[in-house]
Amino acid sequence: MFILIMEEVNQLAAAVKQKKSSSKRKKQEALWGLLFVSPFIIGFLIFMLGPMLFSFYGSLTNYNLTSKMDFIGFDNFTRMFTQDELFWKSLYNTGYYVLFNVPLTAVGSVLLAVLLNQRVRGMSVFRTIFYLPAILSGVAVYVLWMQMLSPTSGLINTVLAWVGVEGPAWLFNPEWTKPALILMKLWSVGGAMLLYLATLQNVPNQLYESAEIDGASAFKRFRHITLPLITPIIFYDVVTSTIGAFQIFQEAYVMTESGTNGPANSLLFYNLHMWNKAFVAFDMGYAMAMSMVLFVIVLGLTFVNLKLAPRWVHYGGGRNG
Repeated sequence: MFILIMEEVNQLAAAVKQKKSSSKRKKQEALWGLLFVSPFIIGFLIFMLGPMLFSFYGSLTNYNLTSKMDFIGFDNFTRMFTQDELFWKSLYNTGYYVLFNVPLTAVGSVLLAVLLNQRVRGMSVFRTIFYLPAILSGVAVYVLWMQMLSPTSGLINTVLAWVGVEGPAWLFNPEWTKPALILMKLWSVGGAMLLYLATLQNVPNQLYESAEIDGASAFKRFRHITLPLITPIIFYDVVTSTIGAFQIFQEAYVMTESGTNGPANSLLFYNLHMWNKAFVAFDMGYAMAMSMVLFVIVLGLTFVNLKLAPRWVHYGGGRNG
């Protein structure tokens, strides 16, 4: 009996020792994990969370870079919504651009990826050609497109004249300035196309073969096989493209002679108006208030996209987003 009791005590002591060793090992793993992610955490606190908190406080002050930050409450927001007509104009221009640019570039990228996914000799050359615009320098591209969109000597209007169509004064007509920028963005869909192409190449061929045996047409195969399987990438592209489209600035700044807003303020996008307030009028507090409004808008749209995702995003494991 005494020997049995001693064996049980030894087993209990070994279990306690093993538990302590396991707990110590887990603590060491947690410390190593924190050590490896610490650069991101430090960078996030210094370069993201810190500036966000500073901008939020600055939006409640009268700050012009030279004076101290006098607290004025929500006066900047009140002035923004009730007195600044250009605020609403810039919001409309940006909303117009997002509404048309995001779906058109997504559709264009998907269709281009489907075409470039065919098994044809020399397809890698075409893939490279269509991807090249996505890696070109921004300012150089904008200058090139300014020449292409010239109403008198531009390539686009010249080609239209060959077929008997009179091209518009793209960057000089308020009705055509934003479509011109959307057209320019469609030229560089090769970046997103690469994501879709990689996804398409992972779709099992057996699914297409089975559907073809059952008599499904090419459109039905695309509708019921290809499209559902690439919805996760479509969702990712839509979310990131929406965020990026709301931040449009450089195009309008370069193509309207250093931010002159375009004809009838048709290219006064939200970020350009915020830039003018911050670094032209030096109304930094008001510009910070505008940044907070933009943050709320983008955050709200991203939240809506995340909520709607389970209705149309399909994953390979059988669960929706």
